[in-house]
Amino acid sequence: MTEQEQPVHKRRIHYSGKYPRHFAEKYKELHPEKYKDEIAHVRAKGNTPAGTHIPIMVKEILGILAIKPGEQGFDATLGYGGHTMAMLKELQGRGHLYGGDVDPIESKKTEARIRQQGYGPDIWERRQMNFCEIDKLAAEVGPFDFVLADLGVSSMQIDNPERGFTYKSDGPLDLRLNPETGISAADRLQQMSCDELVGMMQENADEPYAEEIARQIVRTERHTAIRTTRALYEVIEKALQRVRLQRDEKGNLPERRDIIRKSSARVFQALRIDVNHEYEVLYEFMEKLPDALAPGGRAAILTFHSGEDRIVKKAFKAFHQQGIYREIARDVIRPSREECYENSRAHSTKLRWAIKA
Repeated sequence: MTEQEQPVHKRRIHYSGKYPRHFAEKYKELHPEKYKDEIAHVRAKGNTPAGTHIPIMVKEILGILAIKPGEQGFDATLGYGGHTMAMLKELQGRGHLYGGDVDPIESKKTEARIRQQGYGPDIWERRQMNFCEIDKLAAEVGPFDFVLADLGVSSMQIDNPERGFTYKSDGPLDLRLNPETGISAADRLQQMSCDELVGMMQENADEPYAEEIARQIVRTERHTAIRTTRALYEVIEKALQRVRLQRDEKGNLPERRDIIRKSSARVFQALRIDVNHEYEVLYEFMEKLPDALAPGGRAAILTFHSGEDRIVKKAFKAFHQQGIYREIARDVIRPSREECYENSRAHSTKLRWAIKA
C-alpha cells in the first residue's frame, strides 16, 4: 500500500467537562454495538441514547396484532427498527415482513442493523416509500395480515442537529423526513403570509400565541432570512417577551421561559407537519388501509398529538360503521407509568387499533 492509499486516521472529537453535550461528541452513544454498558447507563436514567430510538408500547402492539408464524405484515414507518425486530421474532422464521420509510438516511442504517441480526430478504425487506403508498405495495405483494404505523418522528432524527428537527440544538432549519425531496422549513417560512403562518400553527399544533409569533416571523423575514433552528427559536423568544401570559387550568400564571419552551416545540411541530404534508399523507393512508388488509387483518397506529389522533379515530369509526372493520378500539390506549418513566418520549403516545371484517 502506497503512502497515498493509506487510510487517514481520524481522532474522535474531544469535549470539555465530564459529559459530552453536543451530538457529534457522544461517540459512545452513537456506536451502541461497541458501548453496551454506556447505552444501558443512559437508558437507566430514563433517557434515549443519542442517535438511537426506543420503541414504544411494544407489548401492547404485539397483543393487538396477534402475529402468527407464516403471516405477512407491513411496518409502515420503519424508523430505528425496534418494532420491526419485535414483529420478526413473532414470525419465528416463517412469513414475511415489509418495512417502509420515507427517510433514506436512517432507513439504510436500520436495514444494516436488521441484516446483522440474521434476517435476510426471504423474511424481511426494506422499501423506500411513503406509507400512504400502501396500496401500491399491497397490489404488488398481496394484502397484509397485520400493519403497524408509528407516526412519531424517530429519536435519531430529533437528536441529529443536521436534520433541523429541534430548537434545542443549532442546525439548518430543514425538518424534512426525506431531505432529497420537497422544500426545507426555512424556504417554507419565506413563502407564507402572516395569516397562513397563524393558520398553520393553530391547526397543526394548537399554538395559543400563533398571531404574535407569526407577526414576529414576518417582521424578521423582511430583513433577515430565518435559516437555522436557533434563529427561529430566537424569533419565538422575542415574540413572547412582552405578551400577556395566559393562566393555566388551575389559574396559575406560568413562567415565561416555560411558555417560550413549549411554544417553540409546538411551532417546530407545526412546521414539520406542514413541510412533510403529514396530515394529507395520514388521510390518504387511512383511506387506503382497509383495502390493503386481508380479511381479519389487524392494524395498530401510534399517534403523538391530538391532530393525528382525531384523523385516526374518525377514520376507524367511519369504516366500522360501514361494516368494513369488524372491531375497533373504543378507547385510546396509553403507555404505562413505568414506560413513561423509562422513556420520557412516550408521554404523549396514543394507540388505536382496528380489525378488518
